[in-house]
Amino acid sequence: MFSDSELDPRALSRLWERQWPECPPFAHWLRDHYPDRWVRFHSLPDSKRYPDNEAEYAVVLDRHHTLLSELDPGADLLVITAEWTDTAATTPQRWPRRSQVAPSARHWRTLIEEPDDPEFRAYTQLYAELRPWRPGIIDAVLRAVADDEISGVILGPSDLRWLYHPYDGGADVILPTRSERDALKERHRTWLSKHPLGF
Repeated sequence: MFSDSELDPRALSRLWERQWPECPPFAHWLRDHYPDRWVRFHSLPDSKRYPDNEAEYAVVLDRHHTLLSELDPGADLLVITAEWTDTAATTPQRWPRRSQVAPSARHWRTLIEEPDDPEFRAYTQLYAELRPWRPGIIDAVLRAVADDEISGVILGPSDLRWLYHPYDGGADVILPTRSERDALKERHRTWLSKHPLGF
């Protein structure tokens, strides 16, 4: 749907609103807005949250690579990364690590979360880019997520037919249909949480 030169903010916003009209692109809101198509996978055995050594990082990355390859983004993977600022301006940023692992991303849009206390209002700055898909193409992003150095990442194909939200400890996946969700879930049962609600 996009080529790198065509990945402009307005087109991406229109695409998001067409594909995911019930939820703005807050990564942590997706599972609550699409619970019937959501599944969570843990990135380490026994639901261990953080990797401690290179062998465990290899497991984390292998699980991400496996899931993303099965989801099949096609030629390009859309990578959305997030940053937070105290005002609507895109600088100064609180988490400079984002620009280190996604230096080519362009600013897409600004989201505002309205807390009960306006003093704690936060501005989420979203950045987007297309990367030619192959396993390993976003390992720097995934390692930064695994280490809780960045958050709010959303991955998807260029048509946004599914969404993949890696977090420190695993990944939330939102599929186009419940049956596709169930099939992916069945293939990777050992990566699921033992929590009754799937967390």
